[in-house]
Parts: sequence; structure tokens; C-alpha cells
Amino acid sequence: MLQKRVIPCLLLHKGGLYKTERFKKPTYIGDPINAIKIFNEKEVDELMFIDIDASSQNKEPNYKIIEDISSECFMPLCYGGGVKTIDQMKKIYTLGVEKISISSQSILNPYFIKEASSLFGSQSVIVTIDIKKDFWGNKKVFINNGKKNTKLNPIDFIKQIEFLGAGEVVINSIDNDGVMNGYDLELLKEIKSNTKIPIIALGGAGNLNHIREVFEVSNIDAAACGSMFLYQGPLKGILISYPPYQKIKDLLGNKNAN
Repeated sequence: MLQKRVIPCLLLHKGGLYKTERFKKPTYIGDPINAIKIFNEKEVDELMFIDIDASSQNKEPNYKIIEDISSECFMPLCYGGGVKTIDQMKKIYTLGVEKISISSQSILNPYFIKEASSLFGSQSVIVTIDIKKDFWGNKKVFINNGKKNTKLNPIDFIKQIEFLGAGEVVINSIDNDGVMNGYDLELLKEIKSNTKIPIIALGGAGNLNHIREVFEVSNIDAAACGSMFLYQGPLKGILISYPPYQKIKDLLGNKNAN
């Protein structure tokens, strides 16, 4: 069983570190390498970087940035964005990345997940699912940075990728992204009760209580956060931070931390 984790999720845009709100209004935060140095010092469980340009603009992953990030990162690293081929995955793993997140390609070609997990091991293959309410209020899977509604039911799709061998699934709530009012607990609880694959919650964390709540209510396996670790105060002043290790240890329960 995987240890409970609290994971900073950082967005790459135009070569820099940015944060969005409901997948819109990208705000410049700073240099990604400086952020990594801070998280190295804070004993972060692992780090997730998502290139929001690569998929939406049909670009190749930026291997130079990935290499720079990986060489500076002292904790397990997950990269996502624009990954469509096995050759791309091989190159990214060679650069020192431990996990690769696949998003749009998992929907366009679901058997890509099976091929990747067979070659690299399921523990190295993550699927990120972006979920948003449609016009009628039904939660559906979206791709292309939330622009295209696939009309897929999230639970049905998760069961499919679980069968195909994905190691973990990131449930990213577009409606909650950057709002800092808490996770979509109803959605996460429903998903977790209908699948055995490890679930990482993303979208909505604003404080430690939100993280504690999502673990207690939905029993997910990890909580990923963006804004909470990048902003300070109601005016969202930029301050990259991470709670002291003991706070995280107490939050998750001593049995879940080393």
C-alpha cells in the first residue's frame, strides 16, 4: 500500500512557473528551479510538474526544462504534458523522472496505458483526469486544458484505465482549480468507493483543514495542491512554502509517515 502523501503540483507555462484558476487566467509565480530548491529543503514527499502548453498546443515535451528540473529535484518527480508516445516516455525516464502523467492520450488511445505500464511498470504510469460540470451540471471528463468535453463518465473511465494497468489516477477538478475552497469531496468519495486504484486528489486545497478533510471523508491516497503552496493571504501574495514536516506527519497520522 502506498504511503499517504501531500504533493505540490506545479504548472509550467511559457517556460516559467504559473498558477491558474479554473484552468484560466494563468498567473506568473516565478522560476521553477527556485521553487524546487525550496521544496527540497522542506522534505516534500514528491513533486508533480504539468506542462499546460504541451498538450493544448500539440507540442513535444520540453526535454531541456524536464532535464533541468530533474537534475535539481531531490524527491520523486512526476511529469505530465504532451506525452503521446513510448519513445517520449523513454526519453523522459532517462532524464531522471520517476513517474509520467498521461492525460489526453489516455482518452484518445486508452491502450497506450496498457503498453506503457507493461514496458515501464504500472508504478511509473499515472493518468490525470480533468473533470468539470457540463452545461447540465453532470461531471464529465475533459481534455485539451478543459476545452473539450469527451462526455465520458469519470467512474466508467477510471475503471477502464485501472483494467489497462495505470498505477495511480489524479482526479483534477477544473471547477475547483485555484479557488482554494476545498476539494470536490462528493466526487472523490464516489470515485474511491468504486475503484481500487490509488487516487490523488487535485483542485481546491486552501489550507491544512482541506487536506485533513479530504483524507478523512474520501479516504484518497494522496492530496496534491498548487495555490496553497504558492500563495499567502486573501490577496494571494506569492510565497512558495510547504508546512513543516511534523505538521504533515501529524496531519496524515504517525503511522503513515516515516
